[in-house]
Amino acid sequence: MRPLRGIALKLASVVVFIVMASLIKSTAAHVPAGQAVFFRSLFAIPVIVAWLAWRRELATGLKTANPLGHVWRGVVGTMAMGLGFAGLGYLPLPEVTAIGYAAPLLTVVFAAMFLGEEVRVFRISAVILGMIGVLIVLTPRLSIDPKTANVAEALGAMLVLGGAVFASLAQVFVRKLVNTEQTSAIVFWFSVTATLMSLITLPFGWVWPTSREAAILVGAGLMGGVGQILLTSSYREADASLVAPFDYASMIFALGIGYFVFAEVPTWPMVGGAALIVTAGILIIWRERKLGLERARQRKAMTPQG
Repeated sequence: MRPLRGIALKLASVVVFIVMASLIKSTAAHVPAGQAVFFRSLFAIPVIVAWLAWRRELATGLKTANPLGHVWRGVVGTMAMGLGFAGLGYLPLPEVTAIGYAAPLLTVVFAAMFLGEEVRVFRISAVILGMIGVLIVLTPRLSIDPKTANVAEALGAMLVLGGAVFASLAQVFVRKLVNTEQTSAIVFWFSVTATLMSLITLPFGWVWPTSREAAILVGAGLMGGVGQILLTSSYREADASLVAPFDYASMIFALGIGYFVFAEVPTWPMVGGAALIVTAGILIIWRERKLGLERARQRKAMTPQG
């Protein structure tokens, strides 16, 4: 285990994914979300295949014992990606990032519902705290006052929140898949499924991108593949409980890119709500780590000493 290397890889993946989202956002006014999903997924595939070939894992990395599981993971994951990309066209980048933080909170709930995982008062309390933060971020966008209401912003907020719901469901499917599948197979088959699913949106308004937009979308896809590799590699180098909190560094980069690239000035509700969501997420990660250490000690105590 090389924890510092794991943290560096995780931070690199965070930067790559935020830049990728920024590229998608820059084309959102003209390119439909489904078409953006197509480019993001298709051009990630050669990057992932090249990485597997370099690691000499191509023969084994693409094998699957649960193809239907990959299909379901691909369906909900593609929905999450498409809704998130659509929301980028309506809301500032930091706000989309903050609402997206609801996904790991909802994963706790869905894991209890669908996987039978035990969730005690501490984690439930953290989830409630985080969802209060989500509501604080959402409230200005969901005003019922006709004088201040903005339909486009309200739609964007609902799209991003819907994306977070589907992203949390995708994580539930991933938790089931890792019991039988290699991480490389999960990443590869998701990209394939998302590419094929995005074609369903072809009759609903795809456009012919300009050469600049095409270059940006191809770049977003390549960066998506690189981000997946960096993320996977970070968990090879260090414990998940160590590197997971660095996901929230994405808010720093989102604020910077939003301000300097898109002239998006953060609001106090967004900052305050995001702070609550991040706090809740870190508390859940800390609790997971503590429980994991306790389980390890119990297993060690039960192991016969020779």
